[in-house]
Amino acid sequence: MERPPFFLLLLLVLHLLSLPLLSFSKSTIEPCTGSDSCPALLGYTLYADLKVSEVAALFQADPIAVLTANAIDISVSDVENHILPAGLFLRIPTLCSCSDGIRKSVSTRYKTRPADTLTSIANSIFAGLASPDQIREANSISDPSALDIGQTLLIPLPCTCFNSTDNNLPAIYLSYVVKAGDTVTAIATSYSTTVTDIMNVNAMGNPAIRPGDIIAIPLPACASMFPRYASDFGLVVANGSYSITASHCVQCSCGPGNLNLYCTPASLAVSCSSMQCRNSNLMLGNVTAQPTSAGCNVTSCSYGGFVNGTIMTTLTTSLQPRCPGQHQFPPIIPPPSTLIHNSFLAPSPSPVQSQPGGAMTTPKTSGSGTFTPPGASPANGPSGSMSEAAIVKPLKHILVVFIFCQVRTFRL
Repeated sequence: MERPPFFLLLLLVLHLLSLPLLSFSKSTIEPCTGSDSCPALLGYTLYADLKVSEVAALFQADPIAVLTANAIDISVSDVENHILPAGLFLRIPTLCSCSDGIRKSVSTRYKTRPADTLTSIANSIFAGLASPDQIREANSISDPSALDIGQTLLIPLPCTCFNSTDNNLPAIYLSYVVKAGDTVTAIATSYSTTVTDIMNVNAMGNPAIRPGDIIAIPLPACASMFPRYASDFGLVVANGSYSITASHCVQCSCGPGNLNLYCTPASLAVSCSSMQCRNSNLMLGNVTAQPTSAGCNVTSCSYGGFVNGTIMTTLTTSLQPRCPGQHQFPPIIPPPSTLIHNSFLAPSPSPVQSQPGGAMTTPKTSGSGTFTPPGASPANGPSGSMSEAAIVKPLKHILVVFIFCQVRTFRL
C-alpha cells in the first residue's frame, strides 16, 4: 500500500494536535424505584467569595441547615450575610430523590447570566457536581451555545441513599468530587470509613480514582426513630455535626462520644410549641439521674418528631449500671473568613464538654429562591455502579510520540 506523502501526514497530525482527546470521569449511580427520598450531603467547593445566604440559595437550601451541617456557629450576629472564602469546602444538605430510575437531587435551579456556558455552570459554579451533558439533557437543550440570559435551568446533582445505612449501621452519604492528589486511602481516613467500604459502595474494581470522579462516601451518623407521619421522618445527622428541625425550634446533634441522636430546644425568636414532656417537669433534652443500690435510675425527655406543627416529646426511664456524665456536643467553629484546608474533612471531631445553657442560638431566616450568583454499595446492602461522562483533557505528549513514530516509519 502506498504511504501518504510526508507533508500530508504531518498536516493530519498537526490537526490532531489541535483537537482535545477524551477521557472519562466517573460517578456513582444508585438504581431506585418508587418515590421515596432520603437526606444526603453534597461536597461543594466555593468557586468565589459568597455569603452564607448565597451558597444556600444556590442549592435551594436553608442557610441555617448549611451552617449546622458543617458545625458552624449560628449564634453569630447576621450570620447569613457572613462572607465565606472561595475554595472553602462545605457539606450541603439535600434531599435525595428517585428520578428516572436513579438517585439524584432534582431540587436545584439556576438562573443563567450573560457569560454563562453549560461548561462554566457545571465545572465552576457547581464545582463539578454536574456535567455539561447532564445539564443539557435535564433541560432538553438542543443548542448548548445558545443559552438565554435569565433562563432557569434544572441542575441534577449526584446523591445516594443505600437505605441510610452502611454495614447495617446508620450512615449519611456524601457526594464527593475527587480532587488532584486524592487517594481512596486518604479519603477513607479523613472521613472515618474504610477503603473497602468506599470501594463496595461505589462498585470499584480497584481503588484507582481520577480528578473529577464523583464518589459516595458513607459517613457514620445518628438516625432518628420518628413516626412515618412526622414531617422530619428519616432525619439522619452525620457524626460531628448538627441539624435543625421543627421549624427551627429543635436542634439535633450527633456524637462525638456516641452515635445516639440528641435533640434540644433551639434558641429562636419564633413561636414554638411546648417542649415539656407530659407528666413531668423535664424539658426537651433534660436528663435526671438518681443513684440507687441497683444502679442509676435515669429519666430523660427526648424528641419524637414534628407532627402537624407540634413538637412530640417522649419521657423514658431506665436503670443503667452507672450514671451518665455531662453530655458532649460536637465542637462548633466560627464562620470561616479565610481558607483553612481540610477544615471540614473530619466528621468525628475530638470530644468537648457541653457548657451549661450552651445550646446553639438560631436566628430567624428568610426563605431562598432561584440563585443568581454575584459577579463572576455498603457491605450488607445494595451497591452502586459507576457511570462515565466524557471530559476534555489535552494529551499532546502522546501525539508527539505518534509523530516521531510515523516520521521514522516514513523514512524507512
